[in-house]
Amino acid sequence: MFARAVPYEIVAIGTSAGGVKALITVLKALPADFPVPLVIVQHLDPRHDTVLAEILDRRSRLRVKLAEAGDVAEPGVAYLAPPDRHLVIAPGGGMDLSKSDKVRFVRPSADRLFESVAVAYGPAALVCVLTGTGRDGSTGARAVSSRGGTVIAEDPSTAEFKGMPQAAVNAVAVYLTLPLERIADALVALIEGTRSL
Repeated sequence: MFARAVPYEIVAIGTSAGGVKALITVLKALPADFPVPLVIVQHLDPRHDTVLAEILDRRSRLRVKLAEAGDVAEPGVAYLAPPDRHLVIAPGGGMDLSKSDKVRFVRPSADRLFESVAVAYGPAALVCVLTGTGRDGSTGARAVSSRGGTVIAEDPSTAEFKGMPQAAVNAVAVYLTLPLERIADALVALIEGTRSL
């Protein structure tokens, strides 16, 4: 058994290139009664509306929606940052959308999301870095780790694009590094406080 003094209260996921396929793989493998909310940054073209939330919603047992300012994170729902807006989480799970400066040339930024989750949830935060180019997410992963939260990453050696997961691995002591197909099971095991990975 793997027991923690503080149960996880939120899962945050950051991804970029190759992320649509990766998110489908992870979300479709999570149970409908997943007991915490998920918040997701997928780098999107800022010039266009997106149907990604609808695509993920159809392929997942969870409800998937574009995050809106004023939403409050609910268990079993995955909230996707909209194009050209940073998604920021407040204590209690309230959400805000910001058009503040790009971070590492991107908006939405996994770093901004992870940093807000670190402040709001501390050791109850669980974040996951999936496939992507660049280093977005690595600074936020450090913030989560520094406040007692947990960071897992897709294995850079098998990720479609290794930049983001490799940057996270380089930045912080990642708790688990796993192939994409094992990420969902790991999230469930960690949330449930077991470790049969």
